[in-house]
Amino acid sequence: MGLFLSSARNSEYDASIGNSDSTKRPRISVKYEHQPATIPGLPEEIAVQILARVSRGNHPLLSCVCKAWYHVLSTPEFFNLRKELGVTEEWLYVLMKDEEERLGWRVLDPVEGRWRKLPPMPELSNIAKKTEANEISWGWRLRSGPLRMLRLTSLFGGWFQRKGFLDKIPYCGCSAGAINGSLYVLGGFSWANAMRAVWRYDSRTNRWASSAAMEVARAYCKTGVIDNKLYAIGGVDRGRGGLTPLQSAEVYDPETDSWSQVAPMPFRRARVLPTAFLSDMLKPIATGMASYNGKLCVPQSLYSWPFFVDVGGEIFDPATDTWVEMATGMGNDWPARQAGTKLSAVVGGKLYALDPTSSMDGSKIKVYDSDKDVWKVVLKKVPILLDLSDSESPYLLAGFDGKLHVITKDFNNNVTVLRAELGFNSQSHQAKEFEVGWKTISSASFGAVELVACQVLDL
Repeated sequence: MGLFLSSARNSEYDASIGNSDSTKRPRISVKYEHQPATIPGLPEEIAVQILARVSRGNHPLLSCVCKAWYHVLSTPEFFNLRKELGVTEEWLYVLMKDEEERLGWRVLDPVEGRWRKLPPMPELSNIAKKTEANEISWGWRLRSGPLRMLRLTSLFGGWFQRKGFLDKIPYCGCSAGAINGSLYVLGGFSWANAMRAVWRYDSRTNRWASSAAMEVARAYCKTGVIDNKLYAIGGVDRGRGGLTPLQSAEVYDPETDSWSQVAPMPFRRARVLPTAFLSDMLKPIATGMASYNGKLCVPQSLYSWPFFVDVGGEIFDPATDTWVEMATGMGNDWPARQAGTKLSAVVGGKLYALDPTSSMDGSKIKVYDSDKDVWKVVLKKVPILLDLSDSESPYLLAGFDGKLHVITKDFNNNVTVLRAELGFNSQSHQAKEFEVGWKTISSASFGAVELVACQVLDL
């Protein structure tokens, strides 16, 4: 028992275990019939609270002790208790693509600094193979104009630049989200068709299972979470004329395991192009997403190789199911909008974005000032180099443990997680300047992999 007590991370809660004051937090007891006591000789509530204080990295070992502990550690009530006790841990989940173009998840335990490998995502053998592989179109098709077929590049990365990629890579163009201690993988392409399929990884049981399918098949959609509900916005589908951008949006409720439609994106600014030719050629698409101040902020662009035009963005309010045009400064100056959700993160209620550059000043971190409608530089000389390869995502941005983190891969294939340590400059009475240090949280090699996406789970 001493081992478990030594694992307690908040001793201030010890006194509350036996407190019978009715005004305190109600006791939580996880009890199972026909099972021995969790810890013989101790009341069930105290035993469960002891287990709840053990670091999450040790849970796999605890689950092997006995069936009683296995059942306790796999229940939602157990993790709700950890949240009430204030001992939850935020882990970083990173989706990577190996040399054989296979996708897989790695998870970083920042407490112990260790990486773990998730079970592979389920096979897609139940999805029928299309026989019209030769009819696949690799970009936007135009009904008129001098260019009959245009290829879309930077938005969808290297996958769209290799012939046959849709036939070989399951989950190509999938998106990810995290709610209720579970990781969700949405859509993507399989056998050249966009999918409605949704898979859920339960971190409590370390298993994948299918969830309710989306109402619309989509790939490369943008995801965000508000009020414990997962939103899927935009993306593309494959039609007769090639890849078609989507205006539709939908929301997933984990309590009912169901999807429902919400108001589609109006793309107002994309509809005011000066000529009919440009309207036909340039297709509006959502290029990013951030859940900010209880709303979904979606920067948008017009794409058609070799053209790229910023058109601001729109903001969705779930309370009223309506879209409004994004403030001019926020939309037009959103850094690295082509990277979508990969280089934006909300930490401490503030919206940050990474702005990669090849200049001598190095890459920068910017924060959005809603009062002045401007993006301001808050971190200079981020210790990463501009990646000139065709990597899908050379960098990722994430927020956990209340800090901003940059995930990057160097030329030696080391995946490194850097934490920004910010402090006010004591010599600045206005507290407008920052002393910035970067701390390496982890650095590990997984071979020649590419970074695809990242999520954070708090359990």
